[in-house]
Amino acid sequence: MTAVNSQMLALGTSAPDFSLPDVEGKVHSLAATTGPCLVMFICNHCPFVHHVREELARLGRDYGESVAIYAINSNDSGTHPGDSPERMKQEALDWGYSFPYLVDGEQSVAKAYRAACTPDVYVFDAKRELVYRGQLDGSRPSNNVPVDGRDVRAALNAVLEGRPVSPDQVPSIGCNIKWNRGNEPEYY
Repeated sequence: MTAVNSQMLALGTSAPDFSLPDVEGKVHSLAATTGPCLVMFICNHCPFVHHVREELARLGRDYGESVAIYAINSNDSGTHPGDSPERMKQEALDWGYSFPYLVDGEQSVAKAYRAACTPDVYVFDAKRELVYRGQLDGSRPSNNVPVDGRDVRAALNAVLEGRPVSPDQVPSIGCNIKWNRGNEPEYY
């Protein structure tokens, strides 16, 4: 397991659009949604994602009516078959993900977001401007901090209540995205 930090895309960045298939093959486009959105880069096999996946499901239940939520798997499923669409479908069922779990097979969306690790989390306001990027909360598989999504929840609540999001944000840490051979981005 190689742990890396998120790249911390600049606050105020416009949300890069995407059109990606979910595990059933239905295409989801960010441009087709309105209001705030939460975009998360996750995968099936990463211990950091395993540690928080119950909270990811809770976020979907708690915010899914007010926020467009997307989880994106950009890992190379050829070298990591545990991240195949079939396994993604089972992961979503097992953990009760109520949001679309999308396949970024060409890894272009991960590059557009400068995603580097799983989980890597982004919150955009209703104008599609980045207001939060970083960790879900301070919990890690190696510490005893409770998994409660505190940082992301604070950002989502601020956006929904029309308050500014604190600029004091901590990078996420997790497994590196498994890039297709020769497809590593320049920032990686």
